[in-house]
Amino acid sequence: MSSAPSTPPENSSAAEPAPLPNLGHEYGTGTKNLPPGKLVGIVLGVLVVVLGIAAFFFRATSPATGSIDDIESVDITDQNAVMVAINVSIRNDGKTEYKMRSVSAELETGSGPQTDSPAPAMDFDRYLQAFPALKVHALPRLEVQTIEVGGQRTGTIVVSFPVNAADFAKRKSLKVIISAYGESVPLILVK
Repeated sequence: MSSAPSTPPENSSAAEPAPLPNLGHEYGTGTKNLPPGKLVGIVLGVLVVVLGIAAFFFRATSPATGSIDDIESVDITDQNAVMVAINVSIRNDGKTEYKMRSVSAELETGSGPQTDSPAPAMDFDRYLQAFPALKVHALPRLEVQTIEVGGQRTGTIVVSFPVNAADFAKRKSLKVIISAYGESVPLILVK
């Protein structure tokens, strides 16, 4: 038996490899895969506006409200300074106790802001005796204390600023800043 050498059948597809897809065309440029720049700009603009509005309406505020009810000032002779008695009212409109941590006053004049802390309890009465004009509408000293829910406190703080009486009278603003434990935003009273 003689056997003839067999030749494999011709298959053209086995002889030549199949062409690969053009990957450079599919993944090479962002213009084919990304949305148009104008559309992206519009969407980002709308998103910024919506976030700005949400931030404005949901910004942190103090649970307490209040007001500066009365201001009396006297010029401190030969010191180019004024001493000021400020009557304030504070009301806790929050859902928990308002635990006052500190009180300060800030005077804004043409020469910039000046800040002072209220006179301590031992000096409060001395200042009122030394400057009778401060006693005209003075209330008891405002203490750093806890205000219960729905509660209200009134009191007077005495501060001094290194400005003369004329500059104090022409002030841009007078602020009383009250910070409380557990509150990220202080209560700011302006007059």
